[in-house]
Amino acid sequence: QVQLVQSGGGFVQAGESLTLSCAVSGISASGNDINWYRQAPGQQREWVATIYSYSGSTNDYAHSVKGRFTISRDDAKNTVYLQMSSLKFEDTAVYYCNAIINYQDYWGRGTQVTVSS
Repeated sequence: QVQLVQSGGGFVQAGESLTLSCAVSGISASGNDINWYRQAPGQQREWVATIYSYSGSTNDYAHSVKGRFTISRDDAKNTVYLQMSSLKFEDTAVYYCNAIINYQDYWGRGTQVTVSS
């Protein structure tokens, strides 16, 4: 059974940093592409970043977060992280980790990030 268990998030001031975690079970995080998405109030869910299973690939980021967010993976812990720095008010959203395994979408339960301006 594939499970993505999220932790982290919270309330911060603009300019501060937060790290989100996505603990993966049932599959190897290193053997699959893992994504982060976010959904702001009244908005559609949007893609934020992807870390690829192929170690030679460059991670991808949405334009809005490139240079501020870093996606990484700890293979020993089978966990994917999203390090967020220089947070802005517009980064306020519920963040979800995601994996597509055999054409099926798996989602974490989401974690709230609130950035105060």
